[in-house]
Amino acid sequence: MKENSSSNSGRPLAVFDLDNTLADTAHRQRYLERRPRDWAAFFAAAPHDPPLTEGVTLALESARECEVVYLTGRPERCRRDTLAWLVAHGLPEGRVWMRRNDDRRPARGTKLEILRRLAQNREIRVLVDDDELVCQDAERAGFTVVRARWAADSSALKEAQETEGRT
Repeated sequence: MKENSSSNSGRPLAVFDLDNTLADTAHRQRYLERRPRDWAAFFAAAPHDPPLTEGVTLALESARECEVVYLTGRPERCRRDTLAWLVAHGLPEGRVWMRRNDDRRPARGTKLEILRRLAQNREIRVLVDDDELVCQDAERAGFTVVRARWAADSSALKEAQETEGRT
């Protein structure tokens, strides 16, 4: 996963997922419910995601004591839209790690790899994510996790995260 550049403040990190943690993807789930899945349309609709109040509030509160960073399974080609969305919704400025465009590994593997790399040099205060498998693996690895359970569940998204490695 790639990151954008930002200063390294030395404060603990609060790591936030995007989809169904900060951004409500319900309006674009329909693209994953059809066969074949329409990934281009799914990601093209991301700039129109409404913010999830609970996640945004937690990110803003976390920014008081932590450097907020973002760890998403979105592909790198979505970076410009993702950065614009974060700014438009008043989220804290922070580094963004995204999946390489050709990376199809499950989110649980890619995210844990980045968390471990971050933890080599910084304290990770918390990971906030909606993906139960990501949360379980992060907890097993010793990270403190907050499960983002404030968005509507999507079985299509869960299946896609685990089997297709797309978000």
